[in-house]
Amino acid sequence: MNDISGTNELTDRSLLIVDSEKPFVARFSREMEQRGYRVSVAETAKAGLAAIENSPPAFAVVDLKLGDGNGLELIAALAKRRPGAKGVVVTGYANIATAVAALKLGATDYLAKPTEFDEIDRALRADGPFLVAPPENPMSPDRVRWEHIQRVYEQCDRNVSETARRLTMHRRTLQRILAKRAPR
Repeated sequence: MNDISGTNELTDRSLLIVDSEKPFVARFSREMEQRGYRVSVAETAKAGLAAIENSPPAFAVVDLKLGDGNGLELIAALAKRRPGAKGVVVTGYANIATAVAALKLGATDYLAKPTEFDEIDRALRADGPFLVAPPENPMSPDRVRWEHIQRVYEQCDRNVSETARRLTMHRRTLQRILAKRAPR
């Protein structure tokens, strides 16, 4: 699993990771370096576009939502600057419309967070369409909802009123949900 060579020999192992979540980027960078990739990181869309313009990588993993833009711009720029490069969009805001847009712009795959590093690596190495096998023990719908609420709550700096507004839910309802344990 530490080898990224597949059916065709890959000599350029450059990988650009564009994501503003520092803990994710730190873990993911280490993991991909151990797998033989030469990793560079950008935390903003602007920095990612500059990296693609200066030295277009063979692979890119980009978050959909960035503070100053979105990952779709990066996928389009990568496809234009280096045809044949493989770009994967990884997002906590997955929906069908952006998945279709990402694939039309040249993304190799579109994965919802949280995702395993192995899934991202397989998507980067895939020669054709890649479908991830469904997990043996998937999260329940209640758990998925709870995870989403927690993510938005953290992004709103743990501000209950702002989180409730963004989730279009009553503030009291949100407080009750936050007070409960995570569903299984």
